[in-house]
Amino acid sequence: MKRLGIGAAVLVMTGCTLEPRYHRPAVDVPTSFRGQETPATGAAATDLGTEHWWEVFQDPVLQQLIREALAHNPDLAIAAARVMEAQGELGVTAAQGLPSLSVGAGAFNQRVAPTNSLFPAYQAHAGDVDASLVWNLDFWGKYRSQTHAARAQLLASEWGRRAVLSSLIASVATAYFQLRELDLALEISRSTVKSRDDSLRLTRVLNEHGSAAVLDVRQAEELFYTATATSADLERQVTQQENALSILLGRNPGDIPRGKPLVEQPELPGVPAGLPSELLERRPDIRQAEETLIAANAQIGVARAAFFPSISLTGTAGYESPQLSQLFSTGSRMWDGAAALSQPIFEGGALRGQLKVAKAQHQEQVFTYQQTVQTAFRQVSDALTALQKNTEVRKQQQLLTDAARDADRLSHVLFDQGGASYLQVLTAETNYFGAQLNLAGAELNERLALVQLYNALGGGWND
Repeated sequence: MKRLGIGAAVLVMTGCTLEPRYHRPAVDVPTSFRGQETPATGAAATDLGTEHWWEVFQDPVLQQLIREALAHNPDLAIAAARVMEAQGELGVTAAQGLPSLSVGAGAFNQRVAPTNSLFPAYQAHAGDVDASLVWNLDFWGKYRSQTHAARAQLLASEWGRRAVLSSLIASVATAYFQLRELDLALEISRSTVKSRDDSLRLTRVLNEHGSAAVLDVRQAEELFYTATATSADLERQVTQQENALSILLGRNPGDIPRGKPLVEQPELPGVPAGLPSELLERRPDIRQAEETLIAANAQIGVARAAFFPSISLTGTAGYESPQLSQLFSTGSRMWDGAAALSQPIFEGGALRGQLKVAKAQHQEQVFTYQQTVQTAFRQVSDALTALQKNTEVRKQQQLLTDAARDADRLSHVLFDQGGASYLQVLTAETNYFGAQLNLAGAELNERLALVQLYNALGGGWND
């Protein structure tokens, strides 16, 4: 048994592996992101993707909602369970290349009745205690390649969990900002309803005294009912948005607390995007795709090893005796050892097919990795452009809203002095109402672009 163990150790140490050496696929990495106002020339001192999420989203209520989602969101819990599953798979796979040792003991007692004078009755006693060893030698690296693949799958599941975490933070922030935009729009709509209700009352009084036409009354009613219908629809959207956000938090639909108004949400002084090359190391979906590629690369080694002989060692040592009282005596010692070799001769093309499948799956993962990287670059560029342009749109919409408010004020002044028709007043009011709602949407789009950029840069998971 000692010689057998030494020989096996020598075979294992001198064994080889048929797994191809892994190389990260070549990707065209730009020097800076398209849409980046100030292209990075070196390692950025501050990178938005490395910021803590509570530094990016500074509303205390939003921070509390994100913490609740991280603690109770079912998608994140499922991703964590997949990591634990992959850990178990790694343990099972790694154990295949290790010796299997088992111990056993048994006792036997039998009495046989006499059949005739030549075969009298007799009793038989026996007992044994032994230890058995089975070792499938990993001379060609089959089990090592399987372990490499399982370890890569574990890392891929962990990066997948981080991707879910990062996406969850972005989803909660997006849903919260959308809710605050609806709150702002509803506030504007209700204020407009009150203003148009007062205007309608005044128009009806003027009509009763002959100072306003029936057409003026109908036009005032039209604006009033438009505003009330808008308010009712916004109330519906607020409730549905609260329900959607509740599900992200892992709770039943219900009310959502509010923090700072949308227009008072803190903004970062700058949004440096960092270097594109850093994205390959930080973004979870890219790392997940690479670990899946590493696992596919290891599976090629498993498929190659199947062409070569499998070598196994077995051994048993212990005590065996027909008398239990003499079971552990020197004369009761027993042992046996064996080595076996099995070489595939004809498999009907199955082994070649398995190797072909492994290579094709590896190539598929290469393309998937490259596609994931290019998609990430695009998403960062899109988010940078969206943030810049939505900021410009919001500034212009603010100017438009200021002008519409002034036009609405002047129309009322001129109407009171007889210098403007009531139709001009109604038109000015309509334009001001629409400008206010558009400004709320512009405020939302600017903040959503920041959320998208933070998520595209792989921010959030490292917290």
